[in-house]
Amino acid sequence: MTRPLFVNHASAIAGAELILIDALQSWPGASVFLFDHGPLETVLADQNFEVTISHWGGGKLATMRRDTDALRALPLLMRFSAITLELAKAALGHDVIYANSQKAFVVAAIASALVRKPLIWHLHDIISAAHFGKSQRRLQITLANRRAARIIVPSPAAADAFIAEGGRPGLVTVVPNGLNMALDSRSKADIRAELALPEGPLVGVFSRLAAWKGQHVLLQALKSLHGVRCIVAGEALFGEQAYADHLNDLAAEADLAGRVLFLGPRSDVPLLMQAVDVMVHPSIHPEPFGRTLVEAMLAGTPVIASDAGACREILDGGKAGTLVPPNDPRALADALTAVLARPSGLDAQLRYATERAKSFYGADAMRAAISTIITDVAKEARH
Repeated sequence: MTRPLFVNHASAIAGAELILIDALQSWPGASVFLFDHGPLETVLADQNFEVTISHWGGGKLATMRRDTDALRALPLLMRFSAITLELAKAALGHDVIYANSQKAFVVAAIASALVRKPLIWHLHDIISAAHFGKSQRRLQITLANRRAARIIVPSPAAADAFIAEGGRPGLVTVVPNGLNMALDSRSKADIRAELALPEGPLVGVFSRLAAWKGQHVLLQALKSLHGVRCIVAGEALFGEQAYADHLNDLAAEADLAGRVLFLGPRSDVPLLMQAVDVMVHPSIHPEPFGRTLVEAMLAGTPVIASDAGACREILDGGKAGTLVPPNDPRALADALTAVLARPSGLDAQLRYATERAKSFYGADAMRAAISTIITDVAKEARH
């Protein structure tokens, strides 16, 4: 039986970690190598996975931004080297190394060369100048072309970006992110009452707090929509606290005061999705996927998203939701006004969105595709 070693750098649980947790369900008792202690370790240990924590992760390494120039990362080189040796040792008893994040991939690429193990990279990002420094992009593409046996991406948008930066097309396989979501049978009013959420028009945005995620665009749009409130679920990760502080300052301005609720990280996002009147995905740069779009579609909640990256594909060009230009508060405000008015065609759109989410973005299909890739790569290496 194939023995993969799953590797992830982050200790917090964000979108990529949720995908990893889902993918691991096909590999009971599998080995996972993490760079640091944290919530992800707890979740995986509770599910009886074999978790190894690096002795050298954490500290400044955990907060290094992904757009940090390679030269500025040089002081951390000794830590990276130590983690690489730890990972190489852990990989000796396995058939495949599966890297689930960008930092994990860089370390795993070197470790896989040391122990001659095949490497799979699950790339959850758009590799572009909007997200990564020039030297980081060059390093990623060079290591991918030389060391990766297969690269999994969640959308054609992510595949196109990888290839545009010089990545080999033959390495890439598109596996859409998938999820299953149980719905609450109670009314929206009852759910809001339990969650202590306000009555009246309510908008939700669900993602980590980061400038490129565009929460500020939504808050600017809300300034002209008096009486509309907003919940913001998520926290600042990867050295982005300054942006979170900016959002709090923006929400305290006179024309927004009292209308924006910051909920922090939440484990009940599916329930929150059912509580709001519309879910907004306001990214200002192309998204590699957009898990919250699918969650809202499954919840039967209207979606408004920036027309960039994978959002257009997930929403089927606007048939399953409303697309707006990125970084355009006025256009977003107009779209919110239209959706909150509940036009007659919205019910048909919501039914279509739910069926599309179930058909194309289920967790079972994603797990099966990832498992097949891992098994195939291991067989190819043995032969």
